[in-house]
Amino acid sequence: MKTEILKHMSKAAVLAASVAALATAATAADKTLKIQTSSNASHASLAYLNEEWVPKLETMTGGSLGVELLPIDAVVPRRETAEAISVGILDGDLTSINYFAGVDPAFALMGDLIAGYDSADQIQAFCAQGGGKEMLQKLFDEHFEGVHVVGCGAYAREAFVSKVPIRGVKDFAGVKVRSPEGLAADVFKRVGAAPVSMSGSETYGALEKGVIDAADNSAYANNDANGMHKIARYPIFPGIHSTPILQFTVSQAVWDEMSEQEQVALETWYLAAYNGLRQHFDRLDRQLVARDKAAGELEVIDWPQEERDAFRKVAQQAWEDFAKGSDLAQEVYDAHIAFMKEAGLL
Repeated sequence: MKTEILKHMSKAAVLAASVAALATAATAADKTLKIQTSSNASHASLAYLNEEWVPKLETMTGGSLGVELLPIDAVVPRRETAEAISVGILDGDLTSINYFAGVDPAFALMGDLIAGYDSADQIQAFCAQGGGKEMLQKLFDEHFEGVHVVGCGAYAREAFVSKVPIRGVKDFAGVKVRSPEGLAADVFKRVGAAPVSMSGSETYGALEKGVIDAADNSAYANNDANGMHKIARYPIFPGIHSTPILQFTVSQAVWDEMSEQEQVALETWYLAAYNGLRQHFDRLDRQLVARDKAAGELEVIDWPQEERDAFRKVAQQAWEDFAKGSDLAQEVYDAHIAFMKEAGLL
């Protein structure tokens, strides 16, 4: 895999230069970390971080450290960021843990406990105080060399994009759903859907051409910004399935070169930025849903609690089955369950 990554190096240099203009975060800091994200260039989440939080890191470090946030696939394919960090093509990533589900089922359970948590706030607590960050570092230490976990967390419970009305579990039968590989795809299969794996950047075109009928895609505001609702007029909100956990990692070599003050500043910046992003999206999503309901051009579907419970019951069996996939998967599952019981969620 590393040989494959190295082939990207010259291409990566060209791509990195070409997308630099997309990141409004380019700064005059002494050291600017190039971080590839899982966001499309048009995502409201990327715009918010670039406008509101990227400038703050340089201020917090007195100009010694900055970040440049690049969109998905800007430098390397979305599943290859960990290897790219290991060999120095990227300084870090702010991306979906689910992308590494093919490496170990533990990444699938760590990346999104489908239909598990009720809010992004609960997941942030799991990562910061419930052992989630430490568990993720253990996964990287086992599978990828030289990757340091700065933090992990979620910022929104994803809405669901659909061209057909899905009002309950049985309506998933036969629906072609864009889904991350791993646990999400397994849950959709269990309810009769046909999951299709593709990059988020390909989702709009696939919906438009009828390659897929629906998509596990992103927060309501991101779907709105991407124009998804122009062709998929039956969104499900609040979401029924996914509150994805994203990781913030940097190269261990880059981390070791930082001063202690810069390390603390980067960790603090990340926690504050993601808390701000969570609050921003909760408000923005609800504003947009209210607007769209009033306009009447979309049917925003809110599943009744009994259907949500039925979907969660299916997902719980999938959690248990995935936990059997490896020793690390069992550890991740146990960590989730212990935290959820402690927090009164189970």
